[in-house]
Amino acid sequence: MATPWTRQQLLVAFSLYCRTPYGRLHHRNPEIVAFAELIGRTPSALAMKLSNIASLDPAITGTGRRGLRSASAADRAMWAEMQEDWEAFAIETRRAVDAVQPNPLPPISPAGPTGGERLATVHQRIGQRFFRDALLSAYRGRCCITGLATPELLNASHIVPWRVDRANRVNPRNGLLLSALHDRAFDSGLITIAEDMTVRVWSGLAGETDHFLAESIGVFDGRRIEPPEKFHPEREFLDYHRREVFRG
Repeated sequence: MATPWTRQQLLVAFSLYCRTPYGRLHHRNPEIVAFAELIGRTPSALAMKLSNIASLDPAITGTGRRGLRSASAADRAMWAEMQEDWEAFAIETRRAVDAVQPNPLPPISPAGPTGGERLATVHQRIGQRFFRDALLSAYRGRCCITGLATPELLNASHIVPWRVDRANRVNPRNGLLLSALHDRAFDSGLITIAEDMTVRVWSGLAGETDHFLAESIGVFDGRRIEPPEKFHPEREFLDYHRREVFRG
């Protein structure tokens, strides 16, 4: 009989799933090989567990991909837990990963606040890193509008603004991976994403005489975004953006 997965092992597996592109969820991935040894599993077993987790993601199963394994009750329970409180889950997975690594990630130590404020700031930064890593992996490291693939010029953009929805600040389904320019345009309501997942540009932009603006933003009007491999954007979040943020 197979040895049941511990909670810590599952947390490490979920952390890897959230930050690893779908095409790299295999037993030859060096990071999977390394973490399999750290948690006392074989690379094949860890890769299979990642496949089990992927089978719970509608963005992946909806594409008709074959070869996905059946998730266990523990996998399903943790998937539900993750979606119930993304921020708490991000913090717990970070702790689980740090606990098994001989050289854990550098601690996030903000200067200034102390006590509860300091801890809140640390948790916020862990959540922000989780959110960005999840979107980078979901969109294969490319802006979903332009295809730009330079990490330094890519932002993890919230669909429903950070200040509006605390519960979904870390939820990757409330995010898009955008170039810094298009992130700003999205936040400002110059662009949005329509129900058919195409870009809509503010009608007032048509009267602008700035050629750079027309060529860098206006040209994408009506163009379909590149869909993510996982964590597909929630339609209710996109509805909110069109209704409350987009200038029309």
